[in-house]
Amino acid sequence: MQSQNRIALKEWGAVCAALEQGTQSVIVRKGGIHEGEAGFRVEHGEFWMFPTRFHQGAEQLQSEKSSLLSLPLAQEPATGKLNLALYSVVEAVLELKDPSQLLRLQALQVLNEETIQQRFEYKNPGLFVLLVRVFRLEHPFEVDQESRYAGCHSWVELSQDYATGNLQPVLNTEQFQEAGQAFQEVVASAQ
Repeated sequence: MQSQNRIALKEWGAVCAALEQGTQSVIVRKGGIHEGEAGFRVEHGEFWMFPTRFHQGAEQLQSEKSSLLSLPLAQEPATGKLNLALYSVVEAVLELKDPSQLLRLQALQVLNEETIQQRFEYKNPGLFVLLVRVFRLEHPFEVDQESRYAGCHSWVELSQDYATGNLQPVLNTEQFQEAGQAFQEVVASAQ
């Protein structure tokens, strides 16, 4: 793991809350409007999670997961602030091109079937699924929100590096191996 990092990935706060709880160990990405024809690319192997609330709603989550919206990472922080509490290390990447594989994602993440289908079909059919080992800070960094962070793009370069030394894994080794095995089952079915 890098000792410090300034790269962040924008993701819905509810998804960040699920990552923090350990109920999800994958990130399902399509990419933002400003990422051009190529769409999302896994440009970084480690990054801070940048919780967003734009386009996020209970109707896009699996019904039993809507309570995630009441958790701190899914809610707006103080005006003009951003809380960096989670750090992700990419362990594996799957690019899904076959829509018949989408149902297998339901058990791995909190978005509902319709939301996953919409993401898959947006622009060019396909999705990236990242298996991530998630770490958290007991005391998050409070970061000033900057106008350059706004917009529909996945990656953000923060104004400074933030140390990763005090991070603790969300899942222990055995729990993460179980999550990795579930991810590998999806990979195997996609081949």
